Amino acid sequence: MVPHMCRDSATLTLAQWLSPAFPVGAFAYSTGLERAVADGLVSPETLEDWLLDMLDHGTGRSEALLIRAAAQDDPAAVDAEARAFCASRERLAETKALGSAFCAQLRTWGIDVADLTYPVAFGHAVGVQGYPIDLAIALYLQAWVSNAVACAQRLMPLGQTEGQRIVAALTPVAQRIAQESAGTTLDDLTSQTMAADIAAMRHETQEPRIFRT
Repeated sequence: MVPHMCRDSATLTLAQWLSPAFPVGAFAYSTGLERAVADGLVSPETLEDWLLDMLDHGTGRSEALLIRAAAQDDPAAVDAEARAFCASRERLAETKALGSAFCAQLRTWGIDVADLTYPVAFGHAVGVQGYPIDLAIALYLQAWVSNAVACAQRLMPLGQTEGQRIVAALTPVAQRIAQESAGTTLDDLTSQTMAADIAAMRHETQEPRIFRT
């Protein structure tokens, strides 16, 4: 069992790493949501369902598996899998850019790491620091939902209260996926969110646009 004070310290550090203020630039990426909104696939009424599917059957679950693997195994090997698993050039560019920025910050923390894709870099740091992996994954997924909601609020008439309701509603899903990732391997990587993947591909040529993906 992780001692109480150590767990508190880990929670605070993870919260800092995943804060919108941590300089990785996640606010600039919508993971295809901007294209999905433009195509009429996502509205204020359907946003929660869209994000739930991405958590359960797409980006959320796959990145949970990558984080867990990177915390336990050779990060370079996991990183190669993460790059190969990206469904589009824009998604690859996103995870590489976020990962590079995150790794640059890790080096200032004394964690010597080469540039890795974002979930792999995060998982590797969690493993090096010995932080609780279930907690780390749940917080990572919650941060992803929060960022997606913030993106949506710039793309559609979605109020702050409704946005926070969606984050709260999906937080238990983030916790469940973190727990379900235990005992998995990279052989379990899969994605069933084809509409989101296609939206990310189509975003490359969208004009005008405010997000990088």
